[in-house]
Amino acid sequence: MTGQAVKLIAVTALAILQFGCSQSGDSSSSGRHPVPKEHPRLLGSADWLKKLAAERPEVWSRVLEAARSGQADRHAKIISLGLAYVIEGDQAQGRQAVDIALEKIGEPIMVGHVPFGSMLADLALAYDLCWPLWSEEERQKFFDYFGRTVDANVRSETHVFHNAWYSYKHWGYGLAGYATYYEYERAPEIVAAIEKEYRERVVPSFALAGDGGGWAEGYYVHYWSYEWMFFCEVARRVEGVDYFAMSPEFLGRRAIAGMFEMYPGIGEYGSHRPIPMGDGGGRIYGGDRDKTLNARRILVNRFRDDPDHQVVHAFNETTPQVGSRSQAYKDFLWRDTSVPKGDLQSFKLSHVSPGPGYVYARSGWDEDATYFFFKCGDRFTAHQHLDNGHFLIYRHEELAADGGQYAGFGDDHDVNYHLRTIAHSTLLVRDPEETWPDIRAFRSQFGGEIDNDGGQHHHFPHHNGAVGDAREWLRDRQLYDIADLTAYEDRGAYLYTAGDCSRAYSPAKLDYFTRQIVYIRPGTFVIFDRVKSTEPAFRKTWLLQAMKTPSGQDGSLVITNGRGRLFVQTLLPADAAVQVVSGENLYNYNGTSHAPAEERGVAPEARIEVSPGGEREVDYFLHVLTATDSEIESVPAAVCQDLDEAVEVQAGGFRLHFSKDKVGGWIDPGTGRQEFATAVAGI
Repeated sequence: MTGQAVKLIAVTALAILQFGCSQSGDSSSSGRHPVPKEHPRLLGSADWLKKLAAERPEVWSRVLEAARSGQADRHAKIISLGLAYVIEGDQAQGRQAVDIALEKIGEPIMVGHVPFGSMLADLALAYDLCWPLWSEEERQKFFDYFGRTVDANVRSETHVFHNAWYSYKHWGYGLAGYATYYEYERAPEIVAAIEKEYRERVVPSFALAGDGGGWAEGYYVHYWSYEWMFFCEVARRVEGVDYFAMSPEFLGRRAIAGMFEMYPGIGEYGSHRPIPMGDGGGRIYGGDRDKTLNARRILVNRFRDDPDHQVVHAFNETTPQVGSRSQAYKDFLWRDTSVPKGDLQSFKLSHVSPGPGYVYARSGWDEDATYFFFKCGDRFTAHQHLDNGHFLIYRHEELAADGGQYAGFGDDHDVNYHLRTIAHSTLLVRDPEETWPDIRAFRSQFGGEIDNDGGQHHHFPHHNGAVGDAREWLRDRQLYDIADLTAYEDRGAYLYTAGDCSRAYSPAKLDYFTRQIVYIRPGTFVIFDRVKSTEPAFRKTWLLQAMKTPSGQDGSLVITNGRGRLFVQTLLPADAAVQVVSGENLYNYNGTSHAPAEERGVAPEARIEVSPGGEREVDYFLHVLTATDSEIESVPAAVCQDLDEAVEVQAGGFRLHFSKDKVGGWIDPGTGRQEFATAVAGI
């Protein structure tokens, strides 16, 4: 199947999903049972939690330590203290949990893009775990606060694709609804409304933007997926409603994709770092790492009989403990070592998520493996970047990275650099007359100017480029269907993938831009780009975001970062002009500086720019990148033949042939020619 065929199947499936999810007899309802009347129930019964403490004494001691510590955040404190009350019978700690939860209940109701859902989740957990300690007056205050919050936020956080806040909202509503199910008269209807919303709007949206387990919003999946999985597990435990089973395309594959979204190597606080995708980059250790680990754990526990999830469990166990000791309750609740471990070392080395257009690959499952990520997908929501065709390469450290700093949402650096094409390893085509509409309300709210970086356009109705749900996306599909992952195949020794990024750019300046990448394991990447501009004078620029300033000159550059090194060979255009932009010039273009207001961790130090020496409508870019250990002084020179109808290259011990008039060609690993895939295989 081609990328378009995969997309058409996914879109056609939405109608089937919407019909199927409306039926009362689906598998997600077969194990349904009445909500238990006793408290606690959200995290299990008192007997169950006491049994868990007896089985997990080491982690339980850490939970008690967190309960007594002043370092834990509000949420962790409430859960830890509440568990201490249930398991140890410590009324003082239980009362403290209730008091913390009630601290802000007298303040005005929170409305809009604020954590009203998290507030309700905290109240719900304190209520359920410490139920006997609540006075009748306190209960009524909670019920009143719950109802008024729901009524005030009918129009808040309704965008399914903008899922972080949407998820927090329904996590809070769901926990509060189940916690008060028999005491607050509105609770059952609120819980039922969440299920209806999930079936009608969320399931089709998950299928569209999350097919394969990746999520089009990008890095933000690491912020919200834990809360969503937490609620889904509570619903399954408390009422037998299996939200996981309703979403096989996304939730059924999310743990696998989530595993592939981790860079190799165990870093700060014994954690794996998620790769950067859109807003957020994870270069600084934070709670997102602990949250995404436990989101995978919850999914593994649900799908424990699936061999792929058993492999994810083995991967999870390489970081068996959360990085922050104050979050020990996550280990206590979700780390289930009774799940069988799969064979991680023999597991597949790549994964594709056609919904967001993601390809992930590794050279192996050792912590010093080479890592590769490629993105070519559609537009769904605000936290995405204008970065189709972008790729990452990692060997011990970031080598080809993601540019800019996520230091402020909607500020000058964010709008004119961080989210723009110029900060990514893809392509610019500069039409001097091109303009951009408002992005992230920068112009309308701050009076700022949107600069012309020569990159991908932002012609979306909403200033964030966001759309609400699958139905809205389909209605305006011509706006959001902007790129296709057209091929993916992993043959072990090499992986081939291709993408059509053409519609991501203004048609006034670009006829087509296709990218083909062959990853020859363990560390060679051959990248062939076909580009046709509408005017020969529109300057084309191939970009690579270098984590460290390269050494070398012209078409042979070397990026060294710690123990990792990336050799960059430019083979086409034959008249290429290669420039390294770094230092105070890195964030400057068109005579204006777009530097970040503050630094938040390290970011790429340089940008490699490759442009043709002459003016042509059609240009071909051919690069060979080789990731190695830093002690490697050189790699074999790649050899290119620019033929009339094709381009041939010898690299990594392989011979490759790319057609000029279409996407495709063949590869010869020394055992005979193999045609490149023309479809997305192995979904």
